[in-house]
Amino acid sequence: MIRYTLLRALQMIPTVLLVTVAVFVLIIIIPGDPVLSMLGYYADDVTAVPHEIYDRMFRELRLDRPIPIQYLYWLGDALQGDFGKSVVFRVPVIDVVLSRVPATLYLGTASLFIAIAVAVPFGVWAAVKNDTWVDHLASGFVLFGVAVPGFWFGMIVILVFAIYLGWLPSIGYVAPQEDFLRFLRHLIMPATVLGLDVAANILRFQRTDFLDQLHQDYVRTARAKGLPGQLVIWKHVLKNSLIATVTVVGLNTARLLGGSTVIETLFSYPGLSRLLIEAIYARDFPVIQAVVLWMVVLVVVVNFFVDLIYAYLNPRIRYATA
Repeated sequence: MIRYTLLRALQMIPTVLLVTVAVFVLIIIIPGDPVLSMLGYYADDVTAVPHEIYDRMFRELRLDRPIPIQYLYWLGDALQGDFGKSVVFRVPVIDVVLSRVPATLYLGTASLFIAIAVAVPFGVWAAVKNDTWVDHLASGFVLFGVAVPGFWFGMIVILVFAIYLGWLPSIGYVAPQEDFLRFLRHLIMPATVLGLDVAANILRFQRTDFLDQLHQDYVRTARAKGLPGQLVIWKHVLKNSLIATVTVVGLNTARLLGGSTVIETLFSYPGLSRLLIEAIYARDFPVIQAVVLWMVVLVVVVNFFVDLIYAYLNPRIRYATA
């Protein structure tokens, strides 16, 4: 397992380097003059800025260097956490991003917890009770989750619980260290909307794989040996049915911890996705680079841990790789 882990970790290095190249090139191909944006001018008119100021900023951003040299300078600064200064906030980009990370992590973690807590037991129950009302209820939940847009469901939740009943606040965020109860009240609705959306996808795969495992020879053998049904289901069948589920959970973990644009915008939640939208509107290139890099690297890291979970659930994977 240690050898497999080291091999997967080494394979991450070229992937992350390719990601940094993509993020760097992405900003280069965006229309607009980065110098004017950094100076706070939104019209692409060089004559709007004094020539000396424009030239000095042009050199400070190293735009007079060849593009490969620009990338190496940018990568060196990024490895030290230096992404430049935000055009809008006029503070280092890393400070802006880090100020939004906790809110996104809280929302993503809560949503993922809700999704797993709903999908895995419900998926197992639906598979065990195949073709009964429980299975039909699970299928209806999956259909609802896949077919209904998240923003529509979010608006219905706001309408019912915030406007009609007045139980929960519809927008905003409060840090847990300031007021934990208010933090939970602001978190419940967006986390539930996101969590149930993800739960529908997880439940679909969990039910299908669990149902397939129930018909395998090892299950019949275990039951023939007299093992209790609950032990067979929760110890043997569940572990072998989690491969596809882990894939879906991993992909959604990266998405949730990177932020959800629609939900954060709908609930005015100050996370990374909302910061990215604000930065795009303001053409705040350094912030765009930092947030996109965070999101993509997060996907790579989550996939690394998903591979390790694969190897734990199915040892044949790491033996085949070795």
